[in-house]
Amino acid sequence: MGLAMTYLRLPPTLEGETDPGRISRLVFGTADWRKRQPAANLLDIGDIWQGLNYLITGDPWDGKPPASDVVCGGRLLTEDGADELGMDVLYLTPDRVKPAADHLSSTDFAAIAGRYNVKKMASLDIQGAADWPKDARERTFQPAYAALTGFYAAAAAAGQAIYKTMA
Repeated sequence: MGLAMTYLRLPPTLEGETDPGRISRLVFGTADWRKRQPAANLLDIGDIWQGLNYLITGDPWDGKPPASDVVCGGRLLTEDGADELGMDVLYLTPDRVKPAADHLSSTDFAAIAGRYNVKKMASLDIQGAADWPKDARERTFQPAYAALTGFYAAAAAAGQAIYKTMA
């Protein structure tokens, strides 16, 4: 298994702190950080994150905003701190969450499903692509896309930021 991604939605200010780097250390600095968060504020997409980014953007790593903000976009908060926290953390500001949420809600999965091509994705070195079963598009990616759409919509409605962890 490769790197896995988990999303956490939080208000822009936490315990009086407004700096995202400090907030990430407050939240992710304990081994049980997941248990300390309401389940509705967490979304685990596991090791299919890069495949989702490809389906959403057409690129394994980048793409154009706001689509690119959904998975790989945001500010890396752990350039020097990944060892400290045991993970990389990306931060997406509330003002970037809203356009990403709007993009997801206005883009039906059927509009991006045509990009699903395991051979092409594997040739692009998309993590895990060579091991996905034939029905992964419907059984794995479509539900994950629906979950991302709902997650981003909830974060946008609440004016929240999104933190993405990679470990």
